[in-house]
Amino acid sequence: MTLLLTRSDLESVLDPADAVDALRDGFRARSPDGSVAGQRVRTDLPFPGTATALIPGLLPGIEAYTVKVNAKFPDARPALRGIICLHSGHDGELLALLDSATVTAWRTGLAAALGTHVLAGEGSVLGVVGAGAQAELTVRGLGVLRGHGELVVHDTDGERAAEFVERHGEGRNRGRGRGRGRGRVVASASEVASLADTVVLATWSREPLLDLADTRAGQHFTSLGADEPGKRELGLALLREALVVVDDRELAATMGALAVGGVTADATLGEVLRGEHPGRTGKDSRTVYAPVGLPWQDLALAWTAYERARREGVGRRVDLLA
Repeated sequence: MTLLLTRSDLESVLDPADAVDALRDGFRARSPDGSVAGQRVRTDLPFPGTATALIPGLLPGIEAYTVKVNAKFPDARPALRGIICLHSGHDGELLALLDSATVTAWRTGLAAALGTHVLAGEGSVLGVVGAGAQAELTVRGLGVLRGHGELVVHDTDGERAAEFVERHGEGRNRGRGRGRGRGRVVASASEVASLADTVVLATWSREPLLDLADTRAGQHFTSLGADEPGKRELGLALLREALVVVDDRELAATMGALAVGGVTADATLGEVLRGEHPGRTGKDSRTVYAPVGLPWQDLALAWTAYERARREGVGRRVDLLA
């Protein structure tokens, strides 16, 4: 029997604090994909979108693996749609089918929150450029890890930016963070950078939104949009000046933020979390976290959701072989 987990099912069983812990453990593992290298395969389509597959998602200690297939259509809502297949490592049984948009938003956003927390300085003003699902989860994850002060948000859709501020710019966090302060919408990415200590970018941009001249010493930038060839959010001068941390060196150099201009990564997040690289070394350092997204991250959250759904009776079981 295969367990079907929809968006609402996943939202009911996933918890930001538990998901961050699962991702932190995965990054700390020296070889998250074991002896089998994870692969990220992308192709253009004869339609206004792309198709991406991530295989296989593997983690030490979990006798299962994931295969993910996504469609990315920038003008659609949601822009990302797909499925994650969770298979038994013992006999290949299809244990679960999970909504990919939800799992991807959670693992991308919360991994970004973890990288941001590890690298960002002590300043409390948080900036967001692109108020979509990934930024949503990043801010929720930061609420678990550290909280934030004032929130400044820019999005090409002003109404979406205002709704984002309404959700995250007032009140208190319920997690382990320190709470959050006021929020406001601003007119541009450069205005966000002029006000914020930490900036999260999660857009579809193919031209840099910020460069060195838009920034100041001590700021941190997390770039989530540069996850496939041609997408760029940060300019070369900024990347060359900053301490740049990625999730995977090869992928960052071939299809991520470092694919243009010959910039190399200073470290991976795993190296920083394992103490093999110091990360930020001073209050005046500029830092950048520029992940691409790795197959094992899908397994980390898919397995967490699957185990809890089984315990709590969430989801619907079907026999695909009937």
